[in-house]
Amino acid sequence: MFEYFPENYPWSLGVVATLNSGGLIDEVDRACRPIREAATRGEDAGTPDFLRAWTALTDQLVGQAEEAEKAGHRRTAGQLYARATNYLAQAERLQSASAEGRLDSYRRVLELQQKAFDLKDPGITRVEVPYEGTTLPAYFSSAGERAPVMIMWNGLDSTKEHMYASGHWAELAARGISCLMVDCPGSGEALRVQGLTARVDTEAWASACVDYLETRDDVDPARIGLVGWSLGGYYAPRAAAFEKRLALVVAWGANHDWGAVQRRRLEREGERPVPHYWEHVRWVWGYEDLDEFIAFADRINLDGVVERITVPFLICHGERDRQIPLEYAHRSYEQAVGSPRRDLRIFTAEEGASEHIGLDHLGHVSTYIADWVSDVLG
Repeated sequence: MFEYFPENYPWSLGVVATLNSGGLIDEVDRACRPIREAATRGEDAGTPDFLRAWTALTDQLVGQAEEAEKAGHRRTAGQLYARATNYLAQAERLQSASAEGRLDSYRRVLELQQKAFDLKDPGITRVEVPYEGTTLPAYFSSAGERAPVMIMWNGLDSTKEHMYASGHWAELAARGISCLMVDCPGSGEALRVQGLTARVDTEAWASACVDYLETRDDVDPARIGLVGWSLGGYYAPRAAAFEKRLALVVAWGANHDWGAVQRRRLEREGERPVPHYWEHVRWVWGYEDLDEFIAFADRINLDGVVERITVPFLICHGERDRQIPLEYAHRSYEQAVGSPRRDLRIFTAEEGASEHIGLDHLGHVSTYIADWVSDVLG
C-alpha cells in the first residue's frame, strides 16, 4: 500500500482511500506536506492539524467551484464539489468523537455532497428509509425501471459519502443495477446527527431497507441484494441470515469475529482503522465503559449465523489485511453451508487490493463485486 505517512497507518489509510475514491494526488500532496511532522507524533495527537490542512484544501476547491458555477460551467463545478466533499469527509472521519467542530464539519460535508449531486450526478437522490419511528439517511442511484438493486452498508467509521466517492454505485449502474447507500445506525449521519447507535441484530436495518425498496416502482423486489464493507462484513451476513427477502449478500471484507478483534487491539495486535479508536467504538455502539463494551463485543460474531444464509454469498478479503485476519474470511466461507453458491475471493499483493477492503486498489474489488452481483441477479 502507498503510505504517505509511513509511521502512521490510520492517516496513510485515509490518504490511499481518498486517492482511490477520486482524489487527485497533487491536491492531496499539497494538503499533506505541511502535516508530515504532525503525523510523527502519533495517530491521535495531530488529527486537528489534519482537519485544518484538508479543510483549507476543501475551501480552495469550493472557491473554484463557485467561480465555475457562476460562469455556467456546471460539470466542472460539480467535479470540484465532489472532490471537496471527498477530502472533508476523510478528514472528519479521523477526528475524535468529542472533537469541537466535528459535527459542523460533517454538516458541511452533507451540503457539499448535495451540490455535487445537483451539478454532476443529478440521478442520485437523497432518500429517508423509515426505521423504528425515525429514518435512516441514504442516497439512491437509480438504474431504470424495475431494476435490481443493491443495498450498500458502510462499516465502523465510513459514511454514505464515502460510498458515493468509491464509485461502486456507478459500476452497478453500468450493469443495470440500482444502489441504495445507507447510513446505518452507528455510522455517518445516523450516528452524528440522529444519535442512532449500532446493534447486533442488523436484520432490523435490512428489513427496513427492503420494506422501503418494495414501495418503489423502479425496483424489482425479487432482486434485492446487500453488500457491506469493513464492519459491514459482519452487518451484511448477519442480516442475510435472518431477512429472507434478500436475493444475495456480499461481505466486502470478512468480519467473522469482531469481538476477538477488539481483544487483539487491546494488546496492540494489528492496526486500528481510525485514531482515538476506543472513544470511537464506544460512540458507535453507545457504551461509556470500555470493559462493558469489550464484554458486549463478543456478541458481534457470525458463529452459528452464517449457516442460516440461504442465498448466494460472496466473501472478498485482502491477503495482507492488517486490521481483520484473513482466517475470518475462510471461517465465514466454511460455515456458510446453507448458501447455494458461496464464493471466496482473496486479493493478493501481486494484483493489489490486498489491504483492508482493498483500499489500496479499491476499483479492482469494486468491479469484481459488481460483476459477481450482475451474474447472480441476471
